[in-house]
Amino acid sequence: MSGVLVIAEQRRGELRPVSLELIGAARGLRSAADPVAVALLGAEPSAHVAAVSIAGVDEIIAVPLGVAEFEPDVFEDAVAALIAARAPSVVLVAHSVDSFGYAPALAARLQLGFATDVFKVERVDGALVATRGGYGQKVHVEVDFPGRATVLLALRPNVFKAPDAAVAGAAVAGAADSRRPPVTAFEPPAAASRTMGGRFVELSSADDIDMASAEFILSIGRGIGEESKVAQFRELADAVGATLGCSRPVADAGWLPKSRQVGQSGKTASACKLYIAMGVSGAIQHLAGMKHVGTIVAVNSDAEASIFGVAKYGIVGDVFEIAEELRRHFGGTP
Repeated sequence: MSGVLVIAEQRRGELRPVSLELIGAARGLRSAADPVAVALLGAEPSAHVAAVSIAGVDEIIAVPLGVAEFEPDVFEDAVAALIAARAPSVVLVAHSVDSFGYAPALAARLQLGFATDVFKVERVDGALVATRGGYGQKVHVEVDFPGRATVLLALRPNVFKAPDAAVAGAAVAGAADSRRPPVTAFEPPAAASRTMGGRFVELSSADDIDMASAEFILSIGRGIGEESKVAQFRELADAVGATLGCSRPVADAGWLPKSRQVGQSGKTASACKLYIAMGVSGAIQHLAGMKHVGTIVAVNSDAEASIFGVAKYGIVGDVFEIAEELRRHFGGTP
């Protein structure tokens, strides 16, 4: 196989959404010479076959493991064996805490081309090129891999668009469908784990908002001036039924939690249909988080602000005056 191998990720028996994003990225590299295979590793890999039976997936590989939870040594040995057997040209994993446990060691062990935190991948004149941030996300770095037969890439979550639907819709788990990709079993070598799990502890968060799934976002930038102004935009977001987001300067200043940050070093508004940016200049890092947004409305007093270059609708004016008009319209203020 000279193709693209996606290592799906699951946690506590649930397929993580980033797995579908990896498939979306793989489909962009897919060709007759580079079919896409999705590997399901876990105690019961067959449980997730329906979820990854998506147009553009040419094969599903079920890899049963003798562990209930993620074990880095077991995963490393299983993926190493799979790469040796299939010889893919590209292997895609999530840029996640699980992958950090085995992907770097695997790349060193097999002498693979390797890049992490990748937010763009393409073929240029037949050569694979991955783009990631550098110098604290201040620049974009293009990485190529001369002389490497197989390249392992860890892709940033919430950047690549997940496919819309399964091949056979909601009933894909039922009767056989000719459009479903074939499922192949792969028996990995026996591997002993060097870790012992106790119990799973979900990390708590002071603000557990999921910006990636928000469909309507009202985002604020440093153009609002000071922290005391945040409250009125929070009230406005509530009044119009939006989720309050922010640019990096607002999060870095501590005016809003990092979980609210939209951008290259924050969250990607992957499900957002309407994005209202108020006082956001539109730095390239912030614009990277808006690549999948359907409609962008920008409000800024600076007519030359970069945000207007991507906005469908733009208003050059005072953000506080516009906010007050919105509040009056939606909140009934006289």
